[in-house]
Amino acid sequence: MDTSASAWSEYRRVLCIRLDTIGDVLMTTPAIRALSEQCTDRRITLLTSRPGALAGALVPEVDRVIAYDAPWMKASSSDDSPWRDCAMVERLRACDFDAAVIFTTFSQSPLPAALMCHLAGIPTRRAHCRENPYHLLSEWVREIEPEQGIRHEVKRQFDLVASIGASTDRTGLSLSIPPDATIGAIRRLREAGHDPAQPWIVLHPGATAESRRYPPELYAEAMRRLGAETTHRIVVTGTQEERAAAILTAELGDAAVSLTGSLAFEELCGLIAAAPLLISNNTGPVHIAAAVGTPVVDVYALTNPQHTPWQVPSRVLSHDVSCRWCFRSVCPEGHHRCLRMVSPADVAQAALDLLDEVSPEQSRLATIG
Repeated sequence: MDTSASAWSEYRRVLCIRLDTIGDVLMTTPAIRALSEQCTDRRITLLTSRPGALAGALVPEVDRVIAYDAPWMKASSSDDSPWRDCAMVERLRACDFDAAVIFTTFSQSPLPAALMCHLAGIPTRRAHCRENPYHLLSEWVREIEPEQGIRHEVKRQFDLVASIGASTDRTGLSLSIPPDATIGAIRRLREAGHDPAQPWIVLHPGATAESRRYPPELYAEAMRRLGAETTHRIVVTGTQEERAAAILTAELGDAAVSLTGSLAFEELCGLIAAAPLLISNNTGPVHIAAAVGTPVVDVYALTNPQHTPWQVPSRVLSHDVSCRWCFRSVCPEGHHRCLRMVSPADVAQAALDLLDEVSPEQSRLATIG
């Protein structure tokens, strides 16, 4: 354990920084919980992206969320004015934090965030870092990935806080869904033409990264195969702009009902929490499902090994390729074989296998309202 552990037990105002998006924030919540439980009157503030803030607002261990689209992140704001960044430094300074923990993947540098914390006068700044940060980090945890193996994101963030004495017995992802959100999901489902008392599952066919999208025509074939074996209706979710959701809704006809573009984030969480099963690519809803205990069929692109469903019944489907672990948002080879070679029959069978393991009590939506 670090010699700094005793000091950390006294810190009351702690800033957690995770500037990625929804799934990344959720995979950081066990480490945030460990920090919260280390000190009974500690207040946790989460600094994250605007999408990440949607998830952060539903994490009970987080007392306050600050949304900030950092210019050094992939999904940053179109507003690149340096004055916006200066204003954030001043906002952090006004919060008078005792310490900051900067959570990153191994391919990200913590130094821009560390500089911001340094300028904001936060005295203790902890992060994994590959290069020597000198005084930008007061607590430098040397980066060991990928040279010494690649950890699951949850394990990586746990390790960052464990050496300062922060631990928890509750190692699952954290998400608390307001009851009104589940009621709203019921209402949306009924308005779309499906009785929630009848069998259904959720299919989320989109993903922010093109390299992680299973082709919609293959999803459609998988759902037709599934429909031949079960009476479950397919509830399609996604943004209004997602092509895959539109294609699937059209191809599946009456076998599907579309909630594309009609759910607030909290309602999407409520829908997934009440569903007996989620089928999705490796994207945010998979981690929502893991946080609420909904079984997942994850059609998993081999872009990286860090983001498989955490502590939830799951089937992770992929086709092994020599170019695996490319860490790219666009397939560098252009063939998408790690996904395209996953057969629709395997997707349907994985769904059937998980449905056989699910008790009727796990579908809670039909009993509400």
